[in-house]
Amino acid sequence: MERQIGIGVVGMGWMGRVHASAYRRLPEHFPDLGVRPRLAVAADVSGDRRRHAALIGFEDTTGDWRAVVEDPRVEVVNVTLPNAMHREVALATLEAGKHLWMEKPVGRGVEDTAAVAEAARRAGVVTAVGFCYRFAPAVQHARALIQAGEIGEVNHYRGVFLADYANRPDAAASWRFDRATAGSGALGDLMAHVVDMTHHLVGPIERLSGRTATMIPHRPRPTAEGTHFSRVESDDLVAVDNEDWAAALFELAGGAVGSLEASRVIVGPRARMRFEAHGTRGALAWELERMNELERFQLSEDGVDEGYTTILAGAGHPDFGAFQPGAGVPMGYDDLRVLEARNFLTAVRDGEQREPGVEEMLECARVLDAIERSARSGGWETAR
Repeated sequence: MERQIGIGVVGMGWMGRVHASAYRRLPEHFPDLGVRPRLAVAADVSGDRRRHAALIGFEDTTGDWRAVVEDPRVEVVNVTLPNAMHREVALATLEAGKHLWMEKPVGRGVEDTAAVAEAARRAGVVTAVGFCYRFAPAVQHARALIQAGEIGEVNHYRGVFLADYANRPDAAASWRFDRATAGSGALGDLMAHVVDMTHHLVGPIERLSGRTATMIPHRPRPTAEGTHFSRVESDDLVAVDNEDWAAALFELAGGAVGSLEASRVIVGPRARMRFEAHGTRGALAWELERMNELERFQLSEDGVDEGYTTILAGAGHPDFGAFQPGAGVPMGYDDLRVLEARNFLTAVRDGEQREPGVEEMLECARVLDAIERSARSGGWETAR
């Protein structure tokens, strides 16, 4: 018989709804998983969001997150809240002996992340952190090619996440622009994905030289229901006290070199998360805005007709066939979350930790902290 796993979600904004949708879709895409998620209870302070949670199938809703953690039906807690609440809710979940899937950056800085990681080790439960871009079939294929030595020894790497959601001065000053609530800005929101992808593909970052900048220092106070995507016409401005942009030069533990960059205020790219990995015999590149494509370059013996080839993800690539029948029919962002949910519940089913969990987030948080330290000192900082 299929094992049912009781799900609790804390925070039913956009990301909470994405998590809930991923669980609902699991039986359709992975009917032989051997476990079936049961949407037990969702928590949110918003009555509208609680009503939406009931509409999509949660058995109960509440305005108190503690009720989710304490509910005996709940085996797994999903934390999709502002960063300031990550540590408190995560620690309560782990102390209750429940499995945890939460969004990055797991708190407001490396101290919060380290506390959650330590609690997870003590609890001996399964954790997951929302580095969903790892699961794109084209990314999975790229990692396999790198590990198989198909591009030779990697010696250059570049990673960026260039987003435009806050490129206008009238974009609302949501909690993401407040250091007391969010911690860092573009670092925790965007650079975390860049760093994790770097670690996932080519290995740990050893040391770096980083810089940060705040390019729009004041923004209008948000309305009650506003987000960082909202635009507000108002002269009531508040100060932005975390960074809009960050970048770093780095050295990997294996000696390769590269660069990282993240911005939330760029004009042009919309959500351009991209990596380029260059080796001694070839190169690979991928970006989120074209997530079903992988660019591949291979050196030829005679040096003739060399150039990048665009590979379209298809049924021959990892996990693609669970969603679409063939290449050219694209997968989307929410599909990556279904793959993430499958990975997490498989780990819960088997009682074995899988990546990415809070340990991987802690490695990432150390790099983010090193970028901030380097930006203050002006020198190179160790990142491990």
